[in-house]
Parts: sequence; C-alpha cells; structure tokens
Amino acid sequence: MTATGEEHVTARGGPWWWARRRSAAFDVSLAVVSALECALEGIPFARDAGIPVAAGVVFGLLAGSVLVVRRRWPIAVVLVSIAITPAEMGFLMGVVGLYTLAAAELPRRIIASLAGMSLVGTLIVTFVKTRQDMSRGDLDIGDWFVPFAAITMSLGFTAPPVLLGLYVGARRRLMESLRERADDLERELQLLAERAEERAEWARNEERTRIAREMHDVVAHRVSLMVVHAAALQAVARKDPEKAVRNAALVGDMGRQALTELREMLGVLRSGGDGRRERAASVPLVAVGVAAAAAASRAADDEGPCLAEIEELVGQSAAAGMVVALSVEGEVRSYAPLVERTAYRVVQEALTNVHKHAAGAKTYVRLAHRVSEIAMQVENEPPEEAASSARLPSGGNGLVGMKERVSALGGVFVSGPTDAGGFRVSAVIPAS
Repeated sequence: MTATGEEHVTARGGPWWWARRRSAAFDVSLAVVSALECALEGIPFARDAGIPVAAGVVFGLLAGSVLVVRRRWPIAVVLVSIAITPAEMGFLMGVVGLYTLAAAELPRRIIASLAGMSLVGTLIVTFVKTRQDMSRGDLDIGDWFVPFAAITMSLGFTAPPVLLGLYVGARRRLMESLRERADDLERELQLLAERAEERAEWARNEERTRIAREMHDVVAHRVSLMVVHAAALQAVARKDPEKAVRNAALVGDMGRQALTELREMLGVLRSGGDGRRERAASVPLVAVGVAAAAAASRAADDEGPCLAEIEELVGQSAAAGMVVALSVEGEVRSYAPLVERTAYRVVQEALTNVHKHAAGAKTYVRLAHRVSEIAMQVENEPPEEAASSARLPSGGNGLVGMKERVSALGGVFVSGPTDAGGFRVSAVIPAS
C-alpha cells in the first residue's frame, strides 16, 4: 500500500514542532555549529567593540543558537542574522535561515523583503570592511574592487540559498499535492467500488426476482390445471371412463408443456452462464452490473407466449371445467414481444387464481386493443357453494408478480374484490 498524505501526517513522532526525530536532531546539530561559529566570531567583535571577550562569546552563543527554531519561526531567524551582520558573525545562520524562509509556505512579498534586507546588509558590511582593509594597506587593488567585492559577496551569500529554498519548497508542495490527489483518487475508487457492488447486488436481486416470477408463471398455471384435471379424473374414473381418459390425456399434455417451458427457461439460464464462469475471477466488479443487466435484457427478448395464444389458454381452463368467456375489442395487431408476453402472463396468472380460490365461478376475460395501449381484465363471479375445490396451495406471489411485470413496462395494474363478491384483475400496458 502506498504512503498517502493522511498516513504521512499520522506518522509524525518528533518532539514539539518537529515532524520527525531526525529533523529535530539535524536542527539541534545545526544550532550547535552555528552557536560555536558565532562564539568564535564574537571574540574579534568584542575586541573591536571594546567589550569583555566573555560577553562577546556569550552573545555569539545566544545569537547562533536561534537557528534551532528555523522550522517554527524562519522569519525570526533571518531577522536575527540580519541584526548581527554588522558584527560579522552568523554566516551559517544567515544562509540556512534564508533557505528555510524561501522553502516555507510564506507570501512571496515577505520572502523578497527579508532577502532584500539581507542582501543590502551584507552589501554594506562587505563594502565597509573591504574599504577599511584597503585603507589600512591590507589590500593593494584598485578602487573598482570595493563595489565588485561587495556585490559579489552579497549576491553569493543571498541568492543561492533563496533559489534553492524556492525550488525545494515548490517540490515539497508538488509532492503534497500529489499525495492529496492520490488520497482523493483512492477514496473515489473505493466509492466507485462500493457503488459498483451495490449495482451488481441490485442487478442480481432483479435477475433472481425475474427468474422466480417466470418460474412461478410457468409452473403455477400448468400444475394448477393438472391438479384440477386430476381431481376431475378421480371423480369420473368409475362413472365415465371415456371422460376419464380424456382428462388423463389432458393432464399428460399439460405436464409435457410445463416440462418443455421449464427446459427452455433453464436452457436460457445455462447459455447465459456457460463460458463466463472461467472469466468471472478476472472480470472487474464494475462490469458485473452491466453484464447482469445485459443478460436480463437478452432473456427478456427471448420468444415466449404471445397474445395469439390467449384463446388456447382460455380453452385449457374451459377444458378443466371453468365456465369462461373471452371477448376482444378493437383491431387485433401485434405488439413488442415483451408487451405480449406480459399481457399473456397477467391473464394466465389471473385464471390460475380463479382455479385456486374460486373453483366453479363463471369468469370473463376481456382484451381491448386501443390506439397506444392494450388493456386486459379477468373478472370472476362468486364461486358456487357446492363447487368443489382442488385445495391448491397459494404462495401469495401471483398478484405481486403481475404488478411488477406491468409496472416495469410503465403500465397500471389494479386488483381487488368486486361488489358482487367476485374478484377482478385489470391491467393497462403501453403499446410501445
């Protein structure tokens, strides 16, 4: 794992204002060297100033030790170095102080002002010192050498540490910016991964719900009719053998149809899963939701029952003993496969519910082809008290599945009991 900016901050373990113990040891070492330098330079200063040598040494030690706070108060260090420039001491403190000042996150006008003050101070001191040496005869060079030496010394003492400090400060800020970007990118990637996981989980749940709904619609209707026919077969087996044979044949046909539809559905599921299992470990998480949605749309585009088979569906219920009437209004036309399959499943599930809960009740199936929509309604009258029930189990998912199917296409689904004591299921689905 890379060291991010947050980890860099929390890794601090130095005393006081230092980030690391190594930095503290380095600054203390610099301060000791600077104090010794200023103490040695304080000896000639004390002689020239006519003060005790001990006072000059102590003054040098105190002034040089200010370098220990260079990271916390770089301005104070530079000001002290400028103040002791006339005493010709603190050269190390001046160089390190200018470097620290330029590398610190301070306004450029402050850096330029203090660097200019240090430049002018060094220029004046060097100019005066050089002229004094020439006047005493220590240097036998032309007058041009005084300003040249002053300018050269002041620039050499000020420009390099300032330029180096500006470079190091800019590089440090760049690295901090890169760390912050890396932190932001890591957080964004983590957020994207969480969102991708949520989308993938949502897609998996949607696919499971769709498969469960299809399985329910395929199995429930066929098996319900088989149970009804089996009950009728048991009732007429001895009284009417010919009718019992026909009912047995119907039970066999319905069982084969149910098995055929189940095989087709399982075939779609297997074809969607084979060939992808080996690549599952290498597929990015973000692609899971997209792949699941694509699989769902492919499954939705597969051919299934259509509106032309509703008459056969009604006939199967009639053969099972239900008194059912089918009426169609408007001009019959074809729709999108998903619309036709949804309309078929609504009618199928509604007839299945009649078999389960209102055996023997008269049922009306109505289809209305309109300009921009198709409407369907399945309504049954109250069942007769003498009507026998096959006692079919109910999971309570039929109405929920119908509503989910219709709502997914932007339609309207309404179901509930009628005033006469029956039950009505109505749905309106947009044509496109």
